Amino acid sequence: MAGTSGGRFDGKVAIVTGASRGIGLAIAERIVAEGGRVCITARKAPALAEAAESLGGPERAIFVAGAADDADHQDEVVATTIEAFGGLDHLVNNTGINPVYGRMIDVDLGAANKIFQVNVVAAIGWAQKVYRASMAESGGSIVNIASVAGQLPAPNIGTYGASKAALIHVTKELAVELGPDIRINAVAPAVVKTRFAEALYDGREEEVSAPYPLKRLGEPSDIGSVVAFLLSEDAAWVTGQTITVDGGLLLTGGV
Repeated sequence: MAGTSGGRFDGKVAIVTGASRGIGLAIAERIVAEGGRVCITARKAPALAEAAESLGGPERAIFVAGAADDADHQDEVVATTIEAFGGLDHLVNNTGINPVYGRMIDVDLGAANKIFQVNVVAAIGWAQKVYRASMAESGGSIVNIASVAGQLPAPNIGTYGASKAALIHVTKELAVELGPDIRINAVAPAVVKTRFAEALYDGREEEVSAPYPLKRLGEPSDIGSVVAFLLSEDAAWVTGQTITVDGGLLLTGGV
């Protein structure tokens, strides 16, 4: 996918975590399509290599494999991005995990710790890294991928939801701390048709989407377009906000 001239991200560089497929890849695709360059991260190098090639190869997209909550990996990604592209303007914290399904009262505390480590603490770590390496001097914008499960109780994914509620608050705190030169916002999707969410809708998509006023589940591109807006100067007076992208689901009172 080649970038276009005159796009909102001409001359801009972004890091997108968890971007070998799904929402993260859709975000990277949108940035590249509008003229930007990206470094994408995830755990598996072969999938990242394929994704980076689809984005236009090393002129438009590079990749670094590793665990999102590994501080050394974060350092490597930031340094590699700046060395390859000469700067860093945007960060998208998209990586998230949910290895458990069931009541919070029964959750294994080791799993709970890991969920918060990856979904919350790592996001803070990424923000610290890009701030210290570049954004403290040159400014920029950050988007965190939260969830509607962080806005209302979500049966059987409550620990995941609690981590996303924490991420929403992290977004607000950092927006206050990092203004005026750095903006930070969040996007809270409902169920999006990705491998990550497949267990929530597989084989019963019509049933799951029935409560949504728009009568469909989300596509990764639905999230990519909103993230691109928040990263760009089109959202120059927007910070500390969480944009719900849910096909109207919360209007019905359910998650």
